[in-house]
Amino acid sequence: MTEQVMAAIDGSTFSEGVCDAAAWASLALEAPLTFLHVNDNHAPPEERNLSGNLLAGGRERLLEELARLDEQRARVAQEQGRLMLKAARERAIQDGVAEPGTRQRNGTLVETLEELQGDMRLLVIGKRGEGAEQASGHLGSNLERVVRTLHRPILMVPASFEAPKKVMLAFDGSPTTRKGVEMLAKSPLFAGIPVHVVIVGAETGDNRSQLDWALATLRDAGHEAEGAIRAGEVEATLRAYKDENAIDLLVMGAYGHSRIRHLLVGSTTTEMLRRASVPILLLR
Repeated sequence: MTEQVMAAIDGSTFSEGVCDAAAWASLALEAPLTFLHVNDNHAPPEERNLSGNLLAGGRERLLEELARLDEQRARVAQEQGRLMLKAARERAIQDGVAEPGTRQRNGTLVETLEELQGDMRLLVIGKRGEGAEQASGHLGSNLERVVRTLHRPILMVPASFEAPKKVMLAFDGSPTTRKGVEMLAKSPLFAGIPVHVVIVGAETGDNRSQLDWALATLRDAGHEAEGAIRAGEVEATLRAYKDENAIDLLVMGAYGHSRIRHLLVGSTTTEMLRRASVPILLLR
């Protein structure tokens, strides 16, 4: 299948932002758009203690009734999913996407996305799902597992989305963020959008050389680009720069795989996602 923009939606309030961001990305990349809804039928059922003084026949009838209720809940969840997909498709068409597709699957979100990631050019997902949308200080557990599992770019979207006017790349000179610079330079997703490159660290010759390379790469590709080297704690420093410069989309590397890199980078990624008020594009 052609690599596409895939947007995971559920019943949360974040789904509207996901729809708008996915439509924007699909149009900018000239890539097909598919909305995905996953019915999680593998959630563990509530423990049912049927060991009381019920007669054998009564227990059998109760088990049959519980099975019918489970089947009915599954049908309702499937129909709800179809309605969500229909609404998402209509919203994307209003945003200008010609023929958005829909897919409905049974299973867990993480396993389904891992299975489908070969079809993805970009995954768009909300900050939290419907099970945690009111927990404003928390990061959705599905999002964290998805980011750690997938090997595709992931656009995390808060409750609403508007096309970005300024983009910031959190840069540390690593292979992932150098690839991020090259991706930003040539991607139609960011055509005509000013890019800020920020290194959090000391003003050293190596950091200055890395920043100069990043800015030259972006400018050679036609971007308006500026950069900064700032000392401080990573998350707080990036957040302050974002606020000072009216950044409305952040690009950064996702979790590393080694234990040491997780300790250095993983906690920063999680904290940035948890506090995010603007979309974040995570690169692998």
